[in-house]
Amino acid sequence: MSPTSPASPARSASPASPESPKSPAATRRLTTAQALVTFLARQYTERDGRRQRLISATWGIFGHGNVAGIGQALVEAGHGGNGTAHRMPYLQGRNEQAMVHAAVGYARQSGRLSAHAVTTSIGPGATNLVTGAALATINRLPVLLLPGDTFATRPADPVLQQLEVAYAGDVSVNDCLRPVSRYFDRITRPEALIPAALQAMRVLADPAETGAVTLALPQDVQAEAYDWPEEFFAERDWHIRRPAPDTYELETAVRAIRSARRPLIVAGGGVRHSAAEETLAAFTAATRIPVASTQAGKGALRHDHPADVGGIGHTGTATADELARTADLVIGIGTRFSDFTTASGTLFADPAVRFLHLNITAFDAHKLAALPLVADARAGLEALTAALAGRGYRVDPAYETEYTGAKEAWEERVEASFATPDPTARPTQTQVLGLLDTLVTEEDILINAAGSLPGDLHKLWRTRSRDQYHVEYGYSCMGYEIPAAIGVLLATGARSREHRPVWALVGDGTYLMNPTEIVTAVQENLPLKLLILQNHGYASIGGLSASVGAEGFGTAYRHRDADGGFTGPPLPVDLAANAASLGLRVLRAATVDDLRKALSEARDAEGPTCVYVETETPDTVSGPPPAQAWWDVPVAETASRPAAVKAREEYDRQVAARRRHL
Repeated sequence: MSPTSPASPARSASPASPESPKSPAATRRLTTAQALVTFLARQYTERDGRRQRLISATWGIFGHGNVAGIGQALVEAGHGGNGTAHRMPYLQGRNEQAMVHAAVGYARQSGRLSAHAVTTSIGPGATNLVTGAALATINRLPVLLLPGDTFATRPADPVLQQLEVAYAGDVSVNDCLRPVSRYFDRITRPEALIPAALQAMRVLADPAETGAVTLALPQDVQAEAYDWPEEFFAERDWHIRRPAPDTYELETAVRAIRSARRPLIVAGGGVRHSAAEETLAAFTAATRIPVASTQAGKGALRHDHPADVGGIGHTGTATADELARTADLVIGIGTRFSDFTTASGTLFADPAVRFLHLNITAFDAHKLAALPLVADARAGLEALTAALAGRGYRVDPAYETEYTGAKEAWEERVEASFATPDPTARPTQTQVLGLLDTLVTEEDILINAAGSLPGDLHKLWRTRSRDQYHVEYGYSCMGYEIPAAIGVLLATGARSREHRPVWALVGDGTYLMNPTEIVTAVQENLPLKLLILQNHGYASIGGLSASVGAEGFGTAYRHRDADGGFTGPPLPVDLAANAASLGLRVLRAATVDDLRKALSEARDAEGPTCVYVETETPDTVSGPPPAQAWWDVPVAETASRPAAVKAREEYDRQVAARRRHL
């Protein structure tokens, strides 16, 4: 492997280490599964002098496709078979998709420097991984997937859970993981594991290419013994690179910034992945360029930083979106420029607007016909700050006064949304967030992914630390929150009781999708703080449905009415009782006052705790500000019902503003 590769391995420095091979010819006889687990326990990442295990634990649910291979190997690895320093901890999951979500939460909280593996059987266990794999890859977060596979030796066709494909004998259900994996291999011979495992580590540790990595493991090969070279089991450090910008691209970027009158920074998840928050703050201190943030980038600056103007795009603040409409230079830093960020191509409205994009991935750096600055976010910001320092660039004071004043006005709208004038009333969703806002400190971490909460949080939440805001919006996957919170708790030292308060915020629709890992939190006695908001259906999609002429069809959790619709009374489900039946301590809150007390009690709890509250439909005072920018959801071009006809008229009006930035 080239020493200049994105994540090239370096051996342990000490030749006297007991892990160092005695001679190149030395071998160790292990099964393929044992060899893989032994190898994984000896992989490390290193960045900025900090070293940690690359694969720190393995999640697993066992079936016939992995129980005798990986399962048996994990028994040995967890009980000293690899030595104390190289044990492989095992984590017991309840749902395969949820195990991947937990691993992703862990990887994100670990700065992508450490990850988890996930093993399943062949069959439904393996295909349940697909949603989690897609989430990991879309969000550029590392996770190693180890699904069992059908027999490589084909002793009988078909075996249990084998997919038979008439035109190909080498296809299994695991092939559906190919398009959602950054690297995929099927290990049909023991010796094939050696190059595949090294490639898997390379991708997991590559800051530009990371995501889900899949090694499909036929169950017979897992159990087959082989004489492995001892060198395969030597410790390896995978250096996480920080590539500096190209000189030409840097000079082009500097010229673009110096000529800009109304520049705006759009901070994405790459700022966090690069740990570039302090560098961004230094850059804005020197230039006074305002900073808007995507969902993944929120927290790049604290909410009270003078340059922070909040979320951008369809779920953004009025301050950020108005600046975006008038910006003549948009400086993206580690963002994918998704449709929510660009308001489906309608947000950046200045006729002469240009884009400059600092991104470690060239594919993203060229989006919107941007001037590319391909580099690590921190290294690129450091270079930009140094290059501008001697050239006296700073935005016009009038521009700074404009955006700071607009930010103050937006804060007044946030306060109005959070206000709770009647402590005996049932709270609205935004009032729930307001009560939580009064309680948390920079130590707390909030996790969310789907429904109407991401929009409210992006607009309104006052982020107090670089990692407080954990909203998964690349895939916006219902059911992510509870397992992800477990991964975050593991990454923040929950086992040592030095944990930080971690809140999983879910609506009733999301809760019903995937509550199973509550059992894992109870089993591990992890101090999860689960906040369930009961609003009897899919509130977010219900509102969207009404706006596009679909009349809220199929979005409410209610009994059928006489006409066959779902407009009857709410279903008599009791999610609090369900959570309690899975082992959680549950605090029910009926009023604003109840909720204030319950949240405080939950925050102080040492074990897993749930706060359950039924929310009120917001009015114009207690609800969030409306969307400040459009989002393209196509509306029926022809329809007989008035709601759809009216919605199409509005759609045609909005879509006319879209432009392609060329």
